[in-house]
Amino acid sequence: MSNSQNPKSKILNPKSENWFASWFDSPYYHILYKERNYREAQVFMDNLTQYLNLPEHAKVLDLACGKGRHAIYLNQLGFEVLGVDLSENSIGIANKNANATLHFEVHDMRHSFTEKYDAIFNLFTSFGYFENDADHLKTLIAIKESLTEYGFGVIDFMNSTNVIANLVPEETKTVDAIDFHIKRFHIDGYIYKEIDFEDQGQKFHFTEKVRAFTLQDFQDLMSEAGIYLLDIFGDYKLKKFHKTDSERLIMIFK
Repeated sequence: MSNSQNPKSKILNPKSENWFASWFDSPYYHILYKERNYREAQVFMDNLTQYLNLPEHAKVLDLACGKGRHAIYLNQLGFEVLGVDLSENSIGIANKNANATLHFEVHDMRHSFTEKYDAIFNLFTSFGYFENDADHLKTLIAIKESLTEYGFGVIDFMNSTNVIANLVPEETKTVDAIDFHIKRFHIDGYIYKEIDFEDQGQKFHFTEKVRAFTLQDFQDLMSEAGIYLLDIFGDYKLKKFHKTDSERLIMIFK
């Protein structure tokens, strides 16, 4: 399902089921989001692994790992980590950091692993991209099937209620001398982000489309998948989740 076309020439239809295969594999995706807060990510991993009380040298799966920022730090904490992502470009970059206990590979999250993991992390809103909710259910079942008997799953999702209430309709971000013109809107249970820009005389258009899942939506999916939701947090410091105020929806399950 990964995209082998040149991402620089890819114009995406927002209705395309596989929009993420091209956008996440594009060099421009990494340019736009290069300033993400790595320190915040490390604090989150510190808090999360301490809360879960993972055993020493636990096997951890970073599902939809991108360029591997979480996986690399988890490995530095002493865990044996596999980072997987649909984007061949991201995995190629992440693989530069591979070692004896840190590996990366291209993988579709809808499919389970033969290996079992003590923890499976799906972080930074890396869920909700599929057109069909059956695929979201498949992903949850795949996570469940890939956990050890005492393993934990973690999904770190946006708090859709808060995001929709505070949606910035339009803005321009300039990164590496490229002006990214961004429009955001909420339609039919999806949050859209339209991204337009020019580079080297060529115009580009990409669309991000993510299901605006609420806690209730996740509870329904998890119930169908036979998953037990154990705890819910509202930010990376693991503070209590508030439906309207929390920035994140962080779910611990097994």
